[in-house]
Amino acid sequence: MRNIFYLCLTVLLFSCTQEPKNIRISGPVFGTGYNIQYFTSNDVNYKPQFDSIFNVINQSMSTYIPDSKISRLNKGEAIVVDQHFKRVFKKAKEIYRATEGAFDPTIGSVVNAWDFGPEGKIVNIDSTTIDSLMRSVGYNRMGLRADKVVKSSKSFLDFNAIAKGYGVDVIGEFLESRNIKDYLVEIGGEIRVRGLNLDKKSPWKVGIDDPNFEGEQSYSKVIPLQGEAMATSGTYRKFKIDENGNRYAHIINTKTGYPSKTNILSVSVLAEDCMTADAYATAFQAMGIEEVSQLLTKHSELKVYFIYENDHKELETLSLNGFPE
Repeated sequence: MRNIFYLCLTVLLFSCTQEPKNIRISGPVFGTGYNIQYFTSNDVNYKPQFDSIFNVINQSMSTYIPDSKISRLNKGEAIVVDQHFKRVFKKAKEIYRATEGAFDPTIGSVVNAWDFGPEGKIVNIDSTTIDSLMRSVGYNRMGLRADKVVKSSKSFLDFNAIAKGYGVDVIGEFLESRNIKDYLVEIGGEIRVRGLNLDKKSPWKVGIDDPNFEGEQSYSKVIPLQGEAMATSGTYRKFKIDENGNRYAHIINTKTGYPSKTNILSVSVLAEDCMTADAYATAFQAMGIEEVSQLLTKHSELKVYFIYENDHKELETLSLNGFPE
C-alpha cells in the first residue's frame, strides 16, 4: 500500500513540474495564411477546431462564397443571421459612428468598381457609375431587427475590413475557453496575444513591416505585446497611379467614392481586441493623421503608429497615444 502511495505521489509531482509545450499550427484561411502558437501541458493539437471555426465564419461573412449569409443578404434574401454576424455588425456600427463614417462596410460595391488589381494604373471610370453606387452607401441605413438585417435593396454589405480581425479574436477566445493563457494568433498580419512567450520567458514580440513597394519584407520596428491586439493597414502593396504620378490608396473615401490620395504608407493600431484594431486601421488610413490625432483625444484605449512620406518623399514615423517605441 505504501509503495502504491509513493508511486502516485511521484506521478503527481512529475505532472506538476512538466513544462508547457509550445504548439505551432499554420495553414491557409481567408485568402491569406494563419499562424498560431500556444503553450499547453497536455500537448493537444486544436487544428481541426480552428478549421471548423474558420469555416463557420466564412459561411457567415465571406463575400467570396455565393451561399454565405452575407452573400445571400446582398442578393436580397431575408435571412436570420448568426451570433458571429451580429457581433461584427454591432462592432462595425460602433466604429462607423466613432469615425463619423470613415469606416463604412457598405462601401464594398464601390471598392469592387475600382477593381484594384496588379496593374497599378487607374482606369477611366464613369463618374455617373460611381455616383449611382454611392447612393446605396451608408451604414446608418442598416440595422438589426429580430436577428435580421434591415437594409435597402441596393445596399451591399462587406465585412472584409473587420472579419479577419474578428477571426483572430474568436480563435483567441477558443484557446482561453480551454484554459490556455499564453498564446499568439496571427491571420494575414493581424495579431492577438495573451500572456507570455514562455520559450523566451518574455512578452510576445511582433514586427511592423517596412513600407516596401518591391514586396520584400523587412521590419520597421519590433515591439512587445502583452494582452493586446494589433492590426496594420498599408497602401504600399495595393495602390494605383494616375497620369500625373499621384498615388491613390486602395482605401476608398466613403464620402466621395474615390480612392484616397494619401502620403500615409502604413498605420498600425493597438487595441484590446483584434476586430477593433482591424477596423480602426482601415478607417485611419483614409482619415489622415490630423483627423486621427483629434479622434484619439477621445479614445485613449487606442495606440497608433504611422509611417508616411513627408513633402520631400522621405519616410517619417509618428507614434500616438503611447504606441511602444
